[in-house]
Amino acid sequence: MGRTKENKAMVISNLKELLDGTELSFVIDYQGLSVAEITDLRDRLRPSGAICKVTKNTFMEKAVIDSDKWKPITSFLNGSSAFILVKEDLGGAIRAYQAFKKETKKTAFRGGVMEGKALNEEQVKAIADLPSKEELMGQTAGLINSVTAKLAIGINEMPTSLGRGINEIPNSLGRVLAAVAAKKES
Repeated sequence: MGRTKENKAMVISNLKELLDGTELSFVIDYQGLSVAEITDLRDRLRPSGAICKVTKNTFMEKAVIDSDKWKPITSFLNGSSAFILVKEDLGGAIRAYQAFKKETKKTAFRGGVMEGKALNEEQVKAIADLPSKEELMGQTAGLINSVTAKLAIGINEMPTSLGRGINEIPNSLGRVLAAVAAKKES
């Protein structure tokens, strides 16, 4: 006995909901993976906020057909497809999949989609090489801190320089008066 029409509609609706909060999705061929291996992949992806969803290609096609953001995924729908849906840590999820792929040597990367554009494996790997959100925030905080430190040093230097200038006035005045007196004598 197959799925009912209502059940299929619910699966498609659930896929649409999952995709709504997703930043990056990529398709892998999971043929040959055991249940334990799929579970291992899911466990590796979980800390990065990604999930591995195994569903029929037709369900995914119906879920994305009306979405400009996800429609390019339809070009990767053939054979046994698993979908990696990444919500938060893009680099972490991609690195987790790459490590899994390297260890099992059983999956094949088909393609990815981000912001309505189809991506190949090299482009997805390039995303993994970008700094994480936390690293970028740290770098930004460091830059802001260096600017404020330089500003504080500059502001502190102004009264110090003014004080040196004021302190130099009597000495300069003395030299000027000595020069004028020497000029009158000659």
